Amino acid sequence: MKLTYTQYGDYLIPNLVLSDTREYHICKYGRMRRVYLKDHRPALYSI
Repeated sequence: MKLTYTQYGDYLIPNLVLSDTREYHICKYGRMRRVYLKDHRPALYSI
């Protein structure tokens, strides 16, 4: 596997591409967790 990099200032950032782009079904508790993170923990939600 050969990686290519892009230079930003002094840093080399790898050019990564996701190979699996399927969508997943989120259950009831996953949706509840997402709403909680969005409303109460925006720093974790944005990751």
